[in-house]
Amino acid sequence: MQQLTLGYSPCPNDTFIFYALIHGKIELNGVQIREQLEDVETLNRLALDGVLDLTKISYHAFGHLRQNYALLRSGGALGRGCGPLLVSRNTTSMDKLRGKTIAIPGRLTTANLLLQLYGEGFDQVREMPFHRIMAAVADGSVDAGVIIHESRFTYRQQGLVSILDLGQWWEDETGHPIPLGGILARRSLGVECIQQIDAALRASVEYALHHPEQPKRYIRQHAQELADSVINEHINLYVNPFSVDLGEAGVNAIETLFSRAQQRGIIPPCDLPLFIE
Repeated sequence: MQQLTLGYSPCPNDTFIFYALIHGKIELNGVQIREQLEDVETLNRLALDGVLDLTKISYHAFGHLRQNYALLRSGGALGRGCGPLLVSRNTTSMDKLRGKTIAIPGRLTTANLLLQLYGEGFDQVREMPFHRIMAAVADGSVDAGVIIHESRFTYRQQGLVSILDLGQWWEDETGHPIPLGGILARRSLGVECIQQIDAALRASVEYALHHPEQPKRYIRQHAQELADSVINEHINLYVNPFSVDLGEAGVNAIETLFSRAQQRGIIPPCDLPLFIE
């Protein structure tokens, strides 16, 4: 029996997607999965250190990992109207935030990559866990913050205002959906194993979509925000047809993101294909 480590976040979209795979609802011949739940930037760092066989990853981090990891077609977070938001205590402009302290959920997050692609002058960033950013903005510890996950549904309750929807900016700028996070597999696992994992992951997404009540207890065990309405909004936004299969539109979006990041010197070039097929 081959044992593989799988890292993903405790956010509702991930626990929803991976529920069936982790709880024995999907058959995996000769493979046993051991899950490890961590925040997104911890997962990024673990992958950079080569710790995980399979992992959810920020596309920004994947830009630095393409030599050792290949992308899977299922299980990721990519879509429209689901990007990170830049929030502050008071209405202001992006120009006025240049040189100001901005909280980010990690340097290798796609949230930070989008902020840097938006323009120069936003490099005075402070890294912190995503669920602490709103409080830091609200108490004045930072001038603004880039929020992700459930925070986009609750920031108004903290008295904060949205300055820029970075996902909407990306969509307007490129016409593509925004690639937030994908699922990676070590290239060294080989074609047969990776294809089996990808098929099982697709089956896990489809199982959750067809049996949405079953994962709820597992989701609540790990969610930062326990309100059912927020959990449901989160899943409905981040789990979509791209989670089942990236398709041509998803692949084009990822390639555009990497091309722009390479042009800015944010990620290194790589001549390997995204997928192993």
